[in-house]
Amino acid sequence: MSDTPTAIDTMSFEAALAELEAIVQQLESGDVELEKSIAIYERGAALKAHCEKKLREAELKVEKIVLDDNGQMKTEDAGLT
Repeated sequence: MSDTPTAIDTMSFEAALAELEAIVQQLESGDVELEKSIAIYERGAALKAHCEKKLREAELKVEKIVLDDNGQMKTEDAGLT
Protein backbone atom coordinates (compact mmCIF):
# COMPACT_ATOMS: atom_id res chain seq x y z
CA MET A 1 0.00 0.00 0.00
CA SER A 2 1.20 3.48 -0.73
CA ASP A 3 1.37 6.37 1.74
CA THR A 4 -1.68 8.00 0.14
CA PRO A 5 -4.23 5.25 -0.44
CA THR A 6 -6.44 5.33 -3.51
CA ALA A 7 -10.05 6.34 -2.95
CA ILE A 8 -11.91 3.04 -2.73
CA ASP A 9 -14.92 4.19 -4.75
CA THR A 10 -12.69 4.82 -7.77
CA MET A 11 -10.99 1.40 -7.68
CA SER A 12 -11.68 -1.43 -10.06
CA PHE A 13 -12.77 -4.75 -8.60
CA GLU A 14 -9.37 -6.26 -9.37
CA ALA A 15 -7.41 -3.44 -7.71
CA ALA A 16 -9.63 -3.51 -4.62
CA LEU A 17 -9.34 -7.28 -4.34
CA ALA A 18 -5.54 -7.16 -4.70
CA GLU A 19 -5.28 -4.54 -1.95
CA LEU A 20 -7.65 -6.53 0.26
CA GLU A 21 -5.50 -9.63 -0.20
CA ALA A 22 -2.39 -7.63 0.76
CA ILE A 23 -4.15 -6.37 3.90
CA VAL A 24 -5.13 -9.90 4.89
CA GLN A 25 -1.51 -11.01 4.50
CA GLN A 26 -0.30 -8.10 6.64
CA LEU A 27 -2.81 -8.86 9.38
CA GLU A 28 -2.09 -12.59 9.30
CA SER A 29 1.65 -11.97 9.62
CA GLY A 30 1.14 -10.43 13.05
CA ASP A 31 3.98 -7.97 12.39
CA VAL A 32 1.77 -4.87 12.34
CA GLU A 33 1.43 -2.63 15.37
CA LEU A 34 -2.02 -2.39 16.94
CA GLU A 35 -2.97 1.10 15.73
CA LYS A 36 -1.96 0.32 12.14
CA SER A 37 -3.77 -3.03 12.35
CA ILE A 38 -6.98 -1.25 13.27
CA ALA A 39 -6.59 1.26 10.43
CA ILE A 40 -5.85 -1.35 7.77
CA TYR A 41 -8.63 -3.60 9.10
CA GLU A 42 -11.09 -0.73 8.62
CA ARG A 43 -9.81 -0.13 5.08
CA GLY A 44 -10.07 -3.86 4.43
CA ALA A 45 -13.71 -3.85 5.52
CA ALA A 46 -14.42 -0.96 3.15
CA LEU A 47 -12.60 -2.76 0.32
CA LYS A 48 -14.64 -5.91 0.97
CA ALA A 49 -17.89 -3.93 0.79
CA HIS A 50 -16.71 -2.29 -2.45
CA CYS A 51 -15.89 -5.67 -4.01
CA GLU A 52 -19.29 -7.05 -3.01
CA LYS A 53 -20.99 -4.01 -4.57
CA LYS A 54 -19.02 -4.46 -7.81
CA LEU A 55 -20.01 -8.13 -7.95
CA ARG A 56 -23.71 -7.30 -7.43
CA GLU A 57 -23.50 -4.70 -10.22
CA ALA A 58 -21.90 -7.27 -12.53
CA GLU A 59 -24.62 -9.82 -11.76
CA LEU A 60 -27.27 -7.32 -12.77
CA LYS A 61 -25.58 -6.85 -16.14
CA VAL A 62 -25.32 -10.53 -16.99
CA GLU A 63 -27.63 -11.58 -19.78
CA LYS A 64 -28.22 -14.90 -21.42
CA ILE A 65 -28.55 -15.55 -25.14
CA VAL A 66 -31.77 -17.27 -26.12
CA LEU A 67 -33.68 -18.05 -29.31
CA ASP A 68 -37.03 -16.36 -29.79
CA ASP A 69 -40.09 -18.01 -31.36
CA ASN A 70 -38.71 -17.28 -34.85
CA GLY A 71 -35.34 -18.87 -34.14
CA GLN A 72 -33.58 -15.52 -33.89
CA MET A 73 -31.02 -14.91 -31.18
CA LYS A 74 -31.78 -12.31 -28.53
CA THR A 75 -30.64 -11.57 -25.02
CA GLU A 76 -32.64 -11.49 -21.84
CA ASP A 77 -31.97 -11.06 -18.16
CA ALA A 78 -30.21 -14.09 -16.73
CA GLY A 79 -32.41 -13.94 -13.62
CA LEU A 80 -29.51 -13.95 -11.19
CA THR A 81 -31.02 -11.44 -8.79
